[in-house]
Amino acid sequence: MTEQGQGQGQGQGQEPDAGAMPALQGLEDGRSSVRLRAALAVGTAPDPRFVGKLVERCAVEPELFVRDMLTWALTRHPVSVTLPALLREVGSERAQARSQALHTLSKIGDRRAWPAITRALLSDGDDEVARSAWRTAVVLVPEGEESGLATVLATQLGRGGRETQLSLSRALVALGEVVLPVLRAATTAPDRLARTHAFATERLLRDPDAGFEFAIEEAKRVVALGADGQEGR
Repeated sequence: MTEQGQGQGQGQGQEPDAGAMPALQGLEDGRSSVRLRAALAVGTAPDPRFVGKLVERCAVEPELFVRDMLTWALTRHPVSVTLPALLREVGSERAQARSQALHTLSKIGDRRAWPAITRALLSDGDDEVARSAWRTAVVLVPEGEESGLATVLATQLGRGGRETQLSLSRALVALGEVVLPVLRAATTAPDRLARTHAFATERLLRDPDAGFEFAIEEAKRVVALGADGQEGR
C-alpha cells in the first residue's frame, strides 16, 4: 500500500499513539496466536488510525483464521474510512490483497463498492480472487443488474477444480431464476466442461438439496448422452 493510502487509512495521516503500538506490533509477530489476539484487540477497541495497518496485514497474513479476524476488525471501523482503503486494495498487484479486500467488502456489504467489482476481477486469473469477486458481487449487485452479472459469471463456467466450480454455482444460484437464460445458453457451449457445469448449476437451482457432486455426475451423464446435441470436447 502506498504512503498516501496508509495516511488516509489511519485518519488525517496521524500515527497511532503509543498505547496502540503493542497491538499493531502484535499483528506482525511470528506467532499466529499473538497475531490473532492483536487483531481481536484492534477490533475490540476500533480506531480509524488502525485501518491502514489492518488492510496492509490482510495482504500478507498467511493464516486463514487470522485473516478472518482481521476482516472482523475492519468491519468494526467506520465505513467512511475502511471503504476507500479496501477499494484501493482491489487493484493491488498482490493476489491475496485483492482477494482479502473483496472478502472484507462482502462482509461490510456497502453497495457503494459495486462499481469496483469489474469484469476483470470476476474473471481474475487467480482462482481465489475470482471466487471472492463472485461472492462479493452477489452481495453488492444493485437491484435490476442481476441479469448482467449472471451473463458475466456464466463466462466462467467450467473453470477450475471442484471448489472453484462450486463457488461459481453458488453465486449463480444465489441470483435466482434470472440466471436460467444464461445457463440454458451455456448448455450449448462448445466447451464440454462449461456445458456440464451449466447443467449442474441449473440442477442446483431447481433442487438446492441435490448436492454439487450429485449434480455434476448427473450433468456428466446428460452431456455424455448427447442430450445437448453436441459433441464432447
